[in-house]
Amino acid sequence: MLTAEDLAALWLTARLAGVVTLILLLLGTPLAWWLARSRARLKAPIAAVVALPLVLPPTVLGFYLLLALGPRGPIGQLTQTLGLGTLPFTFWGIVVASVFYSLPFMVQPLQGAFEAVGERPLEAAATLGAGPLDAFLSVAVPLAAPGFVTACILTFAHTVGEFGVVLMVGGNLPGVSRVVSVQIYDHVAALEYGQAHRLAAVMLVFSFLTLLALYGWRARPHKDG
Repeated sequence: MLTAEDLAALWLTARLAGVVTLILLLLGTPLAWWLARSRARLKAPIAAVVALPLVLPPTVLGFYLLLALGPRGPIGQLTQTLGLGTLPFTFWGIVVASVFYSLPFMVQPLQGAFEAVGERPLEAAATLGAGPLDAFLSVAVPLAAPGFVTACILTFAHTVGEFGVVLMVGGNLPGVSRVVSVQIYDHVAALEYGQAHRLAAVMLVFSFLTLLALYGWRARPHKDG
């Protein structure tokens, strides 16, 4: 049986992944749209920054985020000025860290989906009197719907599996930052292999079902428009 601490870690992980996915959906959609359509010189550097978490060790990213969010960092000084205190070792601290770490898993699928839409549907909408925002909402977003589904599933699943970034920024505080991956690590460190196995098995089943749903959904025929 899972312990109360295991269940709390599962709930915290699900809550974290849900909040991060929602935030990245709001922030990543306009960024992906800009990357898909822009020809500016800054496009390549910004795309590289977005993809950086794919190749950067999580502890490196977590270390620099810890400095930035800390009392002497620029973000930390801003949050203190606003009366919010500092974010490290809080739930919202690991939310911020996870947003940075999961950014490419939201932006890249959306960028690819927007690029696949092409110019013709948008030009057709413009000839019918649709403005840029109207064309984006009524044409681009529906046509890119498969990309939105993929991006949200990947972002949620990737956030669930985070370890290094969360541990660096959030520490190991029960009910605050002790997510499933950290809870499994604690079980192993305490030689509680039975508990570690049960919790790891839950995550293994979750990961498999998530990928099965994603690939099964992709294999379905989708009607254009």
